[in-house]
Amino acid sequence: MTVRVLIADDQELIRSGFRAILGHAPDIEVVAEAATGAEAVRLARGSAADVVLMDIRMPRMDGIEATRALCQGSRDGRPHVLIVTTYPDDEYVFESLRAGASGFLLKDATAGQLIEAVRIVARGDGLLSPQVTREVIEQFARRAGPPHPTAPAPSASGEALTDRESEVLALLARGLSNAEIAAALTVSEPTVKTHVAHILAKLDLRNRVQAVVYAYEYGLAPAREV
Repeated sequence: MTVRVLIADDQELIRSGFRAILGHAPDIEVVAEAATGAEAVRLARGSAADVVLMDIRMPRMDGIEATRALCQGSRDGRPHVLIVTTYPDDEYVFESLRAGASGFLLKDATAGQLIEAVRIVARGDGLLSPQVTREVIEQFARRAGPPHPTAPAPSASGEALTDRESEVLALLARGLSNAEIAAALTVSEPTVKTHVAHILAKLDLRNRVQAVVYAYEYGLAPAREV
């Protein structure tokens, strides 16, 4: 399957660079480019893009507003939004994740990392830039503020998380991969993937990145020194 990508960035040089890199991947097609957030929303819907590479600071609707508009208006979970930013501690990154972004990648990522990030997000998996995952989660813990007193009832199935699913969610909130969670719980990686799928379905979340946000906002993440 060819992954249809829209590149949204107000700098033409950045857009050209991303287009050139993604052009080397046989399974990825750049279908549109946008220089503003408003244009990104319009073109993403018109081009049926699977993934939007979204800059945060753009004129006429920033990347956060554009991400929120695309994710809240989606019926099938597409397009998936991948925030591409310069700094891992950018204050807007956290709001972008809350808005529904599937993750983010640093602009100094390698060509291979950019291509793989697009493929990961297109599959519906959330992604945090590998080199800053732990740092981002620590920053989110600092910025998330006090947790809500109680978590809302799951909106999809109405089922509560099992004890094992709660354990998996806590480990997700620490930034562990499926393989690391499997090792920590002494279970197989496919079992972890099943637990993650159940967590997302029960909490009506788009991806594992949203699960991390949820865990911190509702006090389900493990206590940590920040």
